[in-house]
Amino acid sequence: MPKRFYLLSLGCPKNTVDAEAMTGLLEEAGWRSTERPERADVLIVNTCGFIDAARLESYSALQELAAGKRRGQILLAAGCLSQRCGQEVRRTVPGVDGLLGTREWARIVPCVEGLLGVEPGAAVRPLDAVSVVSPMSRRERGPGAYLKIADGCSAPCAFCAIPVIKGPQRSKPRDEIIAEARQLVATGTQEIILIAQDTTAYGRDRGESDGLPVLLEELLAAVPQLPWLRLMYAYPQHITPRLIETMAAHPQVCHYLDLPLQHAHPDTLQRMRRSADVAGVRQLLADLRQAMPDIALRTAFIVGYPGETEDEFAALLRFMEEVAFDRVGVFVYSPEEGTAAVTLPDPVPRAVAEERYARAMALQRGISLARNRMQVGRTLDVLVEGAEAELSVGRSYRDAPEIDGYVLLSDPAPVGRMVRATIDRALDYDLAGHVTEAN
Repeated sequence: MPKRFYLLSLGCPKNTVDAEAMTGLLEEAGWRSTERPERADVLIVNTCGFIDAARLESYSALQELAAGKRRGQILLAAGCLSQRCGQEVRRTVPGVDGLLGTREWARIVPCVEGLLGVEPGAAVRPLDAVSVVSPMSRRERGPGAYLKIADGCSAPCAFCAIPVIKGPQRSKPRDEIIAEARQLVATGTQEIILIAQDTTAYGRDRGESDGLPVLLEELLAAVPQLPWLRLMYAYPQHITPRLIETMAAHPQVCHYLDLPLQHAHPDTLQRMRRSADVAGVRQLLADLRQAMPDIALRTAFIVGYPGETEDEFAALLRFMEEVAFDRVGVFVYSPEEGTAAVTLPDPVPRAVAEERYARAMALQRGISLARNRMQVGRTLDVLVEGAEAELSVGRSYRDAPEIDGYVLLSDPAPVGRMVRATIDRALDYDLAGHVTEAN
């Protein structure tokens, strides 16, 4: 009887990609996936260890599975939390039988089989022994798929623990990315979302100064039938004129860009060890909108960063009003062990940071509604992701999965397919419309 595994993936899309790759490797080795933990021989939690809330969620999931383990079941903690806090994981959750770090996912099969005794005495190699950019065999479920083009990060941001967890940036070779894209498209994927800690740094670790546009052009030539190619996590200072030209020239590339700015006051940005060239960011946003007038822009900001004054926060609000991003994520600063920011003076009281979060989100809610109202009357391609009775739910090019809004359709439509829809109404974060044509 085939061995079964249960895999729970937590955290960001980059974790999702690793989980899909582990699933593919296990299934190729003869394992079967199950959605029921009690039926599994091996329980795997692909953990997140980025911030306190994510770590608590990961510990909770591990503890719940450990409490329900039956005799002979194995519990494996994989991912960021295992990489960052392995010994703490073993102390906190005694039921964990093994750890697999972020740089080891390609060893999932020998790891679980070694723990089960299929290969008695199987040694665990050092965490750096296997590249996280190894070729992947994907088991993608759904019309959209994340494709990780690099892992790790070489940016010096003072608040971020990713370099501590994952090490410096390592770009995946283009031929492997293209092979993975072809595999996804062959299985019916309608949208590929390119992700990395900084997609615009792609190739810099190999001496390429502007590698992302080259990658985009080669990808589009390899999978010309792909409807949508989306870019996430673009560092503003790495967005080049060639990248903008490439995005504007190819209709397959979604006119959408997620560029996390983190703040808009030069003093705050300097303490964050981010570029403080706010004027340059304004010009970049103007260049993007000139090249692609219909572009949807998303960003993320941190409030309550050490030393953030009321004047600095007010400058952020003015910037949000001026630029009018389509989408904004706001996060309250979380001090992370091992980062430079934890040594900064003048911490912002949590209550003040929470109040600033609420003010920023209230401002953005009105901006988002105004931007959505500009879509009323437009006819857009919508990728349908769900349907019930006479209603369907999907996303336009303006919506990245899991973080942005939806297009709510008053008609039935085939799940996993593109339809043409006319927008009739705008909500705070979503759009509503009706199907005009099924592609």
